Amino acid sequence: MMDEKSAHTVAIQTLGWLASEDDLWDVFLGSSGANIESIKTSAQDPIFLGSVLDFLMMDDAWVMRACGALSMPNETLMQARQALPGGRDRSWT
Repeated sequence: MMDEKSAHTVAIQTLGWLASEDDLWDVFLGSSGANIESIKTSAQDPIFLGSVLDFLMMDDAWVMRACGALSMPNETLMQARQALPGGRDRSWT
């Protein structure tokens, strides 16, 4: 099981990767209602970081792209999400 500090690091890395992916970044901004300024202030918020991971985990292809680019196993995003606030309350079916 991943601890919250490690999960925070994974989520920040994932957010950085997401920001570099123009096609996904625009979808994330549109679906989350976030903008650059709100992301700058929310980037350290574990609840916001959980929402970043929730977004990416909506599509297996996105998970594989992110994890491949970040050189981490595909399960890492789910493990990180479970360690962040609200992650243990989810049904991962």
